[in-house]
Amino acid sequence: MYTQKLHPATQFPDITVKSSSDEVVALADKQEGCDWKMVVVFRGKHCPICTKYLNKLEEFKGRLRELNVDLVAVSGDSKAQLEAHLKDLSISFPIAYGLTQQDMETLGLYISTPRSEKETDHNFAEPALFVLNENNEIHIAEIANAPFVRPDLEQLVSGLEFIRNPDNNYPIRGTYKA
Repeated sequence: MYTQKLHPATQFPDITVKSSSDEVVALADKQEGCDWKMVVVFRGKHCPICTKYLNKLEEFKGRLRELNVDLVAVSGDSKAQLEAHLKDLSISFPIAYGLTQQDMETLGLYISTPRSEKETDHNFAEPALFVLNENNEIHIAEIANAPFVRPDLEQLVSGLEFIRNPDNNYPIRGTYKA
């Protein structure tokens, strides 16, 4: 198998991509005022489910910001594919392109080959979502092998509200070592 999953409480890898405005973006870097980061990996322009999910995610941007959680979405699409996709998106959070196959493997993502040239012209990552804490440790990871499996955004953001409340002292889960 080509993937090796990233584990909770480990450092998120240093991966850089390009923003829609062609700036180099380190996925783990946080905007000023945010100490946590949500990295959403989407399949690309060819996926209508991704388009719907990203547009829905826009509705939660304010609540994430109140929690000091920065947000970025990224795919393996080219700049031209991202520019074409932006016409179908109603988002104001940063979106990036250029996730390489090596990056996808480093992140432990499931990778698919296109079914035809109509779908896309490159291998692409299946959906994933990572939430990084103030130390860039993976606090939450969701890695799927199909476009139909994604976290419910209301439940996810409500969970982050619970986690971020210091009174709850909620640890990183899934860290058992035999």
